Amino acid sequence: MKNPTPEDIKLFKLVAAQAKKSGRKVYLVGGFLRDLFLSRRKENPDMDFAVDKGAVSFGRALNVSLKAGFVVLDRERGCCRLVKKTRSGITYTLDFSDFRAAGGIEQDLGKRDFTVNALAVESACICVGDLRRHIIDICGSLADLRAGKVKLVSPESFDDDPLRIMRAFSLCAIFGFQADREVLRQAAAKCPSLSGVSGERVRDELYKILESEGSYPVLKLMDDKGVLRQALPEIDVMRGVRQGPYHHLDVWKHSLESVRQLESLLADLCRHPGLKAYLSEEIIPGRRRLGLLKLGTLLHDIGKPAARKRRGRRVIFHGHELLGARLACRIAERLKLSRVEQDALRKMVFCHLRPGYLADNEVVTARAKFRYFRDTGAEAASIILLSMADQRSTRGPLTSEESRAQHERICGLLLKEYFRELGRKVLPRLVDGNDLMRRFGLAPSPVIGKLLAGLEELRAIGRIETREQAFGAAAAMLERKAFKKMTEKAYGAK
Repeated sequence: MKNPTPEDIKLFKLVAAQAKKSGRKVYLVGGFLRDLFLSRRKENPDMDFAVDKGAVSFGRALNVSLKAGFVVLDRERGCCRLVKKTRSGITYTLDFSDFRAAGGIEQDLGKRDFTVNALAVESACICVGDLRRHIIDICGSLADLRAGKVKLVSPESFDDDPLRIMRAFSLCAIFGFQADREVLRQAAAKCPSLSGVSGERVRDELYKILESEGSYPVLKLMDDKGVLRQALPEIDVMRGVRQGPYHHLDVWKHSLESVRQLESLLADLCRHPGLKAYLSEEIIPGRRRLGLLKLGTLLHDIGKPAARKRRGRRVIFHGHELLGARLACRIAERLKLSRVEQDALRKMVFCHLRPGYLADNEVVTARAKFRYFRDTGAEAASIILLSMADQRSTRGPLTSEESRAQHERICGLLLKEYFRELGRKVLPRLVDGNDLMRRFGLAPSPVIGKLLAGLEELRAIGRIETREQAFGAAAAMLERKAFKKMTEKAYGAK
């Protein structure tokens, strides 16, 4: 068991002092206590407090001494939040809520979701001696924590909040717990009620699963119980869609297997320099690149059912990456992902075939590599990893070990080059847009951007190194038929 830190205790003392001053009963409940007993700690802790009455006014009064950010989350149900950033850089989130049931803390705990979250300790006792002596445990929570079991506090738990169905699986993913038989039975029976839960709440629990190291077995269990199709109804189009002789699984099973192979691949690459930091990067606060990569892996072939056609005896899926990117964007919008996440997900799905195309060549040219990294940007490494997992999940009769080895070799080289280039200093341009307009008598137009992009490519592959070489290359580009058409459109025929 972990003990509270000195900063934790300082906060607890302020809460206890305010509770004594206001004559209220205030209890620390739920996840923070669970994590202490599991010897775990979040980088930025969340603390939930149950208050016998007037939680909003209590939080507002506490904020006079705490000097934190304060917001009312739900005035009707009596719920508010304080966010306090300490000098050491830790951000605490403190939620205060009125008791969920009349009759005291025991009845409040009886309305919570799972036994592992149904622990409490009175604020006055948090800092007094051994914390275990003051724990209120009416549901056998500590025994279930030791056993790693997710059990319902009451048979009505999922009825009170259907999102708890998702939370049962996120607890399994995060902590390696096992859901008991009744949880799984009720999850399967009641999962249609998830359709009424907002996209962002589903997203938050789904991300907890995807950002865990062992997402695959939990996603597979969710799929078996019918829960995953309620969280992501769009995936149903992939079920039972057969593929060509390069594949041994239908589209959906292949997609799920790709997540398993991705996790195996990441375990193999755990010592790869830079990869851990890359995957741990928060694209937006609280959501890391790893979760988005796994979502992209799960959805990378979602466009195949709509693109499926027969050409003689062959089954083809031409254009599935474009259709898939559009579908992925719709899913991202429904889940209320940020614009940055939507763009990254779209790029992963749209470009997931690119590394495979490069691997079709014995030697990848400098120009081909430049264009790949230019087009994929920050998602270049994610797409390489997705492509490797995709290939490892393809074991049909026409798949050869030779082609698999070639794919892995090229992807490995691309991954190495991505992280090598990541640390290099960006060189200033040899010429800028103003230089080009002055030299060639051009006005601002898309032609300038096209010229600059072409010069950037030529410099990257070593064709130009000086300012005069850049002007010479720009002049040659302007003589090409495609550029002449563009300039005529931009400036009119001369």
